[in-house]
Amino acid sequence: MRLVIQRVSRAAVRVNGETVSSIDTGFLVLVGLERGDGEEQVERAATKVASLRAFEDEDGRLNLGLEEVGGEVLAVSQFTLAGSIRRGRRPSFDNALPGQEAEPLFDHFVELLRRRGLSVGTGEFGALMEVELVNHGPVTLLWNDLPAEGNGKHPGR
Repeated sequence: MRLVIQRVSRAAVRVNGETVSSIDTGFLVLVGLERGDGEEQVERAATKVASLRAFEDEDGRLNLGLEEVGGEVLAVSQFTLAGSIRRGRRPSFDNALPGQEAEPLFDHFVELLRRRGLSVGTGEFGALMEVELVNHGPVTLLWNDLPAEGNGKHPGR
């Protein structure tokens, strides 16, 4: 599972030119689910996002989390995060979790964040989306989690 977490002052996602969700201060989280991912990875990812301290305190240090700043989350499923550009000129998406398996895990990720009391908006799973954001800082963080099964590596790595 891969996340791109961007601290934003605002973000929105549109489908067919219509805004389906928007937030002000918070995190835009792009979520890439990979083969081998399951509930364990999703639970760790939700815990990470909900507890991440990426907002400045009065001393200018990244010590505050979403709850302390009244932040929201805009979660957008993005299968291309599971892509590889190691070989050739065209990305390979062999490691991306198929949509019928990824969608329930993405929904579970969103539900876990909501259970923590966070306001969470989403895009539309599987749709062609336009994502607009103002990255505050800029602060962009990457998070990878590997499945626990086997040798701890995703297939094909």
